[in-house]
Amino acid sequence: MSLTAGAVIASAAPDLGPAVNSACTYPQLVAALNTERPEAATAYNASPPDQSAIQQFLAAPPGSSGRAAMAQMVANNPGAAQAIPVLQHVFSVCSNY
Repeated sequence: MSLTAGAVIASAAPDLGPAVNSACTYPQLVAALNTERPEAATAYNASPPDQSAIQQFLAAPPGSSGRAAMAQMVANNPGAAQAIPVLQHVFSVCSNY
């Protein structure tokens, strides 16, 4: 029974609210990423497709259904498990940059 409960907890959807509702600009987000998560920033800065995706995401209005849909697509990506915690953190602090 505890294994099942653990599996349910482990598969819980990530909180995408900080990203979906963020009013941060692209320069703020990149500054936060570079400062807060430099290892992830190195990979991000070397990936034009990732840069383009974040720019498109931030171009949608905060709180919009378009932004929510894009965030959900990222969360559903098989490789998202590593990126989601980094993005959650960076979006939660980017307004400080």
